[in-house]
Order: sequence, then C-alpha cells, then structure tokens
Amino acid sequence: MAQISQKKRVWGWMAFDWASQPFHTLMLTFIFGPYFAEIVGLKLLSGGMDPEGAKAQAQAYWGYGLTVTGLLIAFSAPVLGAFADSSGNRMLWIKIFSAFYIFGAAALWTAHPTDFNIFWVLVLFGIGFIGVEFTTIFVNSILPSLAPKEDIGRISGSGFALGYWGGVLSLFIMLLLFAENATGKTLIGIEPLFGLDPTQREGTRFVGPFTAIWFIVAMIPFFLWVREKPSDTASGGSAKDALAELWSTIKSLPHRSSLFAFLSSSLFYRDALNGLYGFGAIYAKGVLDWSLIQIGVFGIVGAITAAVFSYVGGLVDARKGPKPVIKFSIFCLITVCIIVVGMSRDNIFGVPFPAGSSVPDIIFFICGGIIGAAGGALQASSRTMMVRHADAERPTEAFGLYALSGKATAFMAPGLIAIFSDLSGNQRIGITPLIALFTIGLVLLIWVKPQGDQTT
Repeated sequence: MAQISQKKRVWGWMAFDWASQPFHTLMLTFIFGPYFAEIVGLKLLSGGMDPEGAKAQAQAYWGYGLTVTGLLIAFSAPVLGAFADSSGNRMLWIKIFSAFYIFGAAALWTAHPTDFNIFWVLVLFGIGFIGVEFTTIFVNSILPSLAPKEDIGRISGSGFALGYWGGVLSLFIMLLLFAENATGKTLIGIEPLFGLDPTQREGTRFVGPFTAIWFIVAMIPFFLWVREKPSDTASGGSAKDALAELWSTIKSLPHRSSLFAFLSSSLFYRDALNGLYGFGAIYAKGVLDWSLIQIGVFGIVGAITAAVFSYVGGLVDARKGPKPVIKFSIFCLITVCIIVVGMSRDNIFGVPFPAGSSVPDIIFFICGGIIGAAGGALQASSRTMMVRHADAERPTEAFGLYALSGKATAFMAPGLIAIFSDLSGNQRIGITPLIALFTIGLVLLIWVKPQGDQTT
C-alpha cells in the first residue's frame, strides 16, 4: 500500500468508470439493445405476427429480461454487500463479478441472426448486466477510503465524467468501424474491420467481444493501483453474522431519518431518470419522426454533456456539498419533462411552429444536452451523498441498499408511462408521470441532511 501513491489509487479507482460505461452505452442503449429488438422483431414477423405486434413483443421480451435481472440485482445486492463487509476482501468480489461481466458480454457474439435463441441471449445479457452492477457496488464502496470527505464529490464527479467519455469514444469506434447499417456499411461507408461479415451481422455482434476487451484493458490500472486499506476490510464474520447485521441496518432505517429520506428520494428520482433515458429515443422517433442517425447524434450529445457536467458538478459538490447539486439537477430534469410534454412537431404549449420548421428538433437536441448534463451530475452527486450516509465500517452494505433503492421499483416509470399512454392515447401525455416521480424525489430531499449521518 505504501508503494502506491494516493493519486494513482484515485486514478485506478476512476478507471472502473471508464471500463464499465461502454456496457451501458453500447450493450444496453445504442447497439445491442436495438439489435435484439430488430432480430426478435424479424423472427416474430417470419412466424406470422403483424409488424406492430412484432415490435411490441420484441420490446416486451427485452423489458422482461431487464426486469428479472434488475430484481435479482436489487434483492441480492444488500446481502452480498453485507457479507463482503463482514468477511472482508472486496477485491475478490470485484474479480468474480468482473468475470461475469466479461463472459456475459463476450458470449453475445453467439447471438447469430439466423439462430437467435431469445431465452439464452437474455440469460447471457443478464450475466453481463449482473456483472457490471455488482462490480459497481463493490467499487463504489471503496470510494470513502480514497480521500478526505471534502474531496469525495470531486473524485466521484471526475469518475463519472471519465466514464461518459469512455462511452462516447467506444460508441464512435463501434459506429464508425464495426456496426453495419442496412447497406452492410458502417457510418463512414466502409465494411466492418477485420473482415467481419456484414451479411451475418458480425460487425454489430462484435459489440459483445469489443465491450469485454475494452473492460479487460481498461481495468488494468484499477487492479494495479487500487488496494484496500487495512481499515477497508472486516474481521471475517460469518454469513449468519452478515445477515444479522443487514437486518439490523434495515430495521434501523426508519430511525435514521436522513438516510431513509435519501434512499426514498433516490428511489423516485433515479427511477424517473432511467425512464427518461429509456423513452427519450422512443419519443424522438414517435413524436418528431427522427431517423436512427438523428437519434444516435442525440445520444452522443447527451453523453458529451454528461461527461462535462459530471466533472463540473463534482467541483460544485466539493465546494457546496452534494445536496444542492442533486436539487438543481432534478429541477432541470422536471423542466425538460414539462417541455417534452408540451411540445409536438407542430407546436409548443399551443404556440405553432412554421411549417417544416427545425425549431422542435433544435429544442429537443437542447433538451438532450440538459438531460445528459443534469443526469450525469445527479448520478455523481448521489454517489457522494450515499458516502455521507454510509457506515464507515460497512460501506458495501450501504451501497447494496443504494442499489436496492435504485432497482427495486425499476418497473415503476415504464409501467406508469405505459398506463398513461394507453389511457390518453397520446405519447406526450404518457411522459407526465416522470414529472410526478421527479417532484416526489425533490420533496423528499427536504428531510435529507446535507452532511448525511456524518457530523464532521
């Protein structure tokens, strides 16, 4: 430990954000998720299902897979976190779940378009998703030991910023050099590199091995420079002891008003943020009739602003604390949701646009930039706020509970959007529940202490 500088330890820790972000950017959102929907839709069409039904069913399969995986993560995270704190050696758990990540991502190369087993593809994706989520919990639990409290916000924000830049770069590489479009060419008009066969979608399927390789290489600084301090590891308690400690923590939540309010608040605003991420592209396609290229540019704009403002938010966090950053970010996201609900291709809040105007596109691009900026800062400062509420002796358990609050109701925003869309028959009105979820999260912050459970 003495041979590794504190600066290297911080950079090594932040390397995880750079290493893991491509799973969210490439696998979950922009490359593999759409590929899954496309191939499953074609499979259902060939079985005689009508086009609209096939699209809806493909989306449903993807949603079911994410729901099952999310529930597994949600209810396992606190238990694993408690056991890791009791038994010590979080680095071992990081290595184990890194292996899950690598295997699950790389194995999706087998998602061949002509031999596409929906169940097994979802299982493999779920293994990778479990890997990235659990590894994140254990890596986050090391954050409190990296630096003095006043520097934690800056480090958290810088880590998220570095991760978003990794997501942008990895997306550029995949779109420009590997992922093929309908003509078999990449975005710059070439065939996928390394002789990958576009007719077999090998360029797009390479996203799995690419994400795994990216993670392996990017994690080298983490494993070289990050070490657990003696105080980071516990005394080696049993699983029974760990569960007893966890149950004691859960029972104490109503009496720890600030932590309870923060976990409750984050449950609502993180669910709303995930809903905004998940339905932004659908809104752009359905309401504004955007092409996939426009949606891709929209995603890149959001990722870049997220990278910049995660860092800026971290600086503000270091000066003012995480709570003001969280409040301002939620306010910005509520404003964006109101604009989205009030705007169509023809007008905004009843004020008409000129025929053929590009103003609604410009407004939505600006909204995308704000979503990225506020969302990035919100996630980074939420991680800092969790540090301020974490028991110094049991940080992994705390981040396990944090994961539970972020996953246990992951169905809520999508479900409410679906219900409101059905009842209203209007895609824009379907977004209105997000305003309510963000507002509830903002109100619950009233009971969150700026310093959390820490008094100094």
